[in-house]
Amino acid sequence: MRDLVVLFLVFGSLPFIFKRPYLGIIVWAWLSYMNPHRLAYGFAYNMPFAQIVALVLIIALVMTKDRQKIPVNGLVITWVFFLIWMGLTSLFALDSAAAKIQYVKVLKIQFLTFLTIILINSYEKMKMLIWIIVLSLAFFSVKGGIFTILSGGAHRVWGPPGSFIEENNSLALATLMMVPLMYYLYATEKHKWIKRGLLMGIPLSLASAIGSQSRGALLATISVAGFFWLKSKSKVLTGTLIVILGMVGFTFMPESWHERMSTIQTYDEDASAMGRIGAWIYSINAANSRITGAGFDSWSESTYAMFSPDAVSISAAHSIYFSVLADHGWIGLLLYLTILFITWRSLSKVLNLTHNNVDLTDQNLLARMLQVSFIAYFTGGAFLSLSYFDLPWHLIVITLLLRQFVEKVVREDPTSQPGLARRGVYT
Repeated sequence: MRDLVVLFLVFGSLPFIFKRPYLGIIVWAWLSYMNPHRLAYGFAYNMPFAQIVALVLIIALVMTKDRQKIPVNGLVITWVFFLIWMGLTSLFALDSAAAKIQYVKVLKIQFLTFLTIILINSYEKMKMLIWIIVLSLAFFSVKGGIFTILSGGAHRVWGPPGSFIEENNSLALATLMMVPLMYYLYATEKHKWIKRGLLMGIPLSLASAIGSQSRGALLATISVAGFFWLKSKSKVLTGTLIVILGMVGFTFMPESWHERMSTIQTYDEDASAMGRIGAWIYSINAANSRITGAGFDSWSESTYAMFSPDAVSISAAHSIYFSVLADHGWIGLLLYLTILFITWRSLSKVLNLTHNNVDLTDQNLLARMLQVSFIAYFTGGAFLSLSYFDLPWHLIVITLLLRQFVEKVVREDPTSQPGLARRGVYT
């Protein structure tokens, strides 16, 4: 039955994508984040739904006039250079065959992400994309939060099988990146029952992140809470709620959770933590030895013998930074960090432009919540290999589109055209 439902929903959306290509971005995001086909048990489980939607989307893109040009700015130029550099590092990778396969996978994600820039050309469409990202991830985080509460936090929460966020740690980080967006939707929603649903979803999602028993998620949660407090306008109320939720969560979790979290202080006695350190040493040595790094999928016994012979185990980097460093060398890491830096500066620019502008209140809130999401990624990502995961790149695109929209509104002087910021037209 589930197979038929997924089949009906995906193929039923194709005619609408032909008519309104931006819906292809929405459907593709749903497939990428929720992975509904992985919840089926039959023929739908391995069907290439994302590829089918992408193919229809490309055909529709050629036929439509409802699109905009990709802006030529520092962010996009650096991004393109990063993609080109990844191609070069794959060409000269230690295992070029495996690297090229992974590079193609990354390019597919990046290609659809760039199509997002072209087709999501209004504020309403961008908000629709945010909704589908939040609802797709909330399907697992809310369910996981309920599971955590009912089980007393004794078991870990896992994501959709065969996805970037299947692992408990990865789902926790994605959840922490999603929660600020959920708060943005809650704050800007007018329908009271939808607001109540979102308000319930936030603490349940946080419970799911804590229930993942991820040490990286705990550090990211602390960072998110602190930065959210800094970005909130009602600091007394926000601070009180954060302290109460923190105390309740800390008291609620079982002894097994406390024991696992305590290993943060005794990392040198934990095999998992020492394995990460060995992988980080591997990354540094690989980048120092080869200007192009080791390339995608280089983690093996033979390469560890070259770059980290004293490591206690063989694993991937478990860090967005060291993963890029090992894969693409110091140049690749510099390009990656530059993209993140420009994105952060773009959000700061949006905050400056929207400060005390009553017509751009929603956009100001979105910029603040995007910064909170990136704080979760910067901190939690230090312990997870999610450099090529769709979500951070989608958030980069949303930042680019948000800045483009706000700058246009400001240029047209919203004080003399009240309500323009609500209509949301980029071009």
